[in-house]
Amino acid sequence: MTIPGKIIVSLIIMWAIFFPVRAMQALQIANSTIISSFSGWYVYLVAALIMVCFALALIPQTGTLRIGAPGEKPEFSRFSWFSMLFGAGIGIGMLTYSTGEPLAHFVSNPDIIRGTVESASPEAVRSAFMWTFLHWGFGAWCTYALVGLAIGYVAHRRGLPLTIRSSLAPLFGKVLSGLPGHIVDVVAVVATILGVAVTMGLGVQQFVAGLHRVGMGDWLMVADATGVQTASAAAIVLALLVLVGASTLSALSGVGKGIKWLSNINMALSIGLLALFAVFGSGLYGLKLLGVGIWDYFVSLPANSLTLFSSDGSDVGEALVQWQLDWSVFYWAWWIAFAPFVGMFIARISRGRTIREYVLGVALVPALMCFLWMGLAGGTAIDLELSGAAQGEILSTGISSQLYATIGVLLSPDVALIVSGLVVLLLMTYLITSVDSAILIVNTINGAGEDEGGRRYHILFWGFALAFVVGSMLILGGIEAIRITMIIGALPFSLVVLLMCISIIKAVVFDLIRKKHGVPTTAEACQEWAEARSEG
Repeated sequence: MTIPGKIIVSLIIMWAIFFPVRAMQALQIANSTIISSFSGWYVYLVAALIMVCFALALIPQTGTLRIGAPGEKPEFSRFSWFSMLFGAGIGIGMLTYSTGEPLAHFVSNPDIIRGTVESASPEAVRSAFMWTFLHWGFGAWCTYALVGLAIGYVAHRRGLPLTIRSSLAPLFGKVLSGLPGHIVDVVAVVATILGVAVTMGLGVQQFVAGLHRVGMGDWLMVADATGVQTASAAAIVLALLVLVGASTLSALSGVGKGIKWLSNINMALSIGLLALFAVFGSGLYGLKLLGVGIWDYFVSLPANSLTLFSSDGSDVGEALVQWQLDWSVFYWAWWIAFAPFVGMFIARISRGRTIREYVLGVALVPALMCFLWMGLAGGTAIDLELSGAAQGEILSTGISSQLYATIGVLLSPDVALIVSGLVVLLLMTYLITSVDSAILIVNTINGAGEDEGGRRYHILFWGFALAFVVGSMLILGGIEAIRITMIIGALPFSLVVLLMCISIIKAVVFDLIRKKHGVPTTAEACQEWAEARSEG
């Protein structure tokens, strides 16, 4: 299992390093073809995942089934569970986009494109948060929850390895022990590496921007072709050496030590930073936006989740299609590519919880935390721009620096320096948590669910491979190169996700039928039942 995945990832790295121009051209052609042909597939698949997740949680019979043996207790407390969900699932992207996305939709969103509201006006704020919440709400977390549930429910109840192929056992049975199962796991490994690469690329750029903000040197940043400041090649290499080195060391310590404690630190620092925006930023304005945004999100969720913009030949139609490709379709592909990693990780830490607790915990709590971040941090940034206090300084800054720019406008220089340092520290712990979690999950997939501690040389390989993927792509074409590669890698795994959705429905329905007829529904109970029958 490890050999094909390593070969594919190594070929991607060598292709990007030795043939950068051809690689970028090929990526752009493949991206335009995939995006134009499969945008509807991504939109409707994610909508289906949301519906299936909440149906399994809210139906009384299915919601009470446990991920594991009946009566089994969870391994982690709810605080640690929520912390690990949030840290591994979305923490890095949230720091980058907490100000960046509300500001982007404040300037351009479908309502502005249609001309119903004016760009960067007070009237554009409400729609900006509606679209922001769409991208960071149930679409992301139900994708993770469904993949994690399909893996964890089948593996923990059937006594199968904790790996991607096990989730499809209710559909294909023993066939997955051979070549088809190998293909599924290799696709998941490649999708995981590319999905984590996007998150890590965003994090590295913001990490370098933060180091520049706290005075670590002008060499860290250079101007790109458009004049926007971005991380220099030397800074990218240095940041990757530090972050991947720390992540690899943390991964060697396992889930119960390094990742658990880092996740708890992440959550504590996040709460502290949120409190700062609530007290010193536009707290009341942000909370108002939070409440209105959540209401608009729920009211518009069915329509927005199923809407696929199509071009009618007009400039407005073309702009709407391009906006959806750049934002919604990119996000759905990102969540799908990230799903094998996050889903495996959630399955690993969620044993012993009921389906209802699992789905509501995975889908609701992190989504609300994201909304709170967007409301307080993004609301403060928009309020500073609307009031004239920022004088365009935040809007004119690159997305990786907008959080720091908001802090710089909001606070005095000395205090802003300290808080920016706190953001850099928080970002570093999020990066380490995400990367070491990804390394462990890739090893778990390759090792057929075995304990991660016995394959230390594999951990070292995947740590360095991830650094090379991120570094080569960032230097090759910036974050856009990683985004394109990830969208391409997400497509084959999206087919696996659809099969997972069908598989978990079948597994749950058949367990309910067995339960109704008094037949055991877990591997341990089946063994005990068989032993009792043989003795009888």
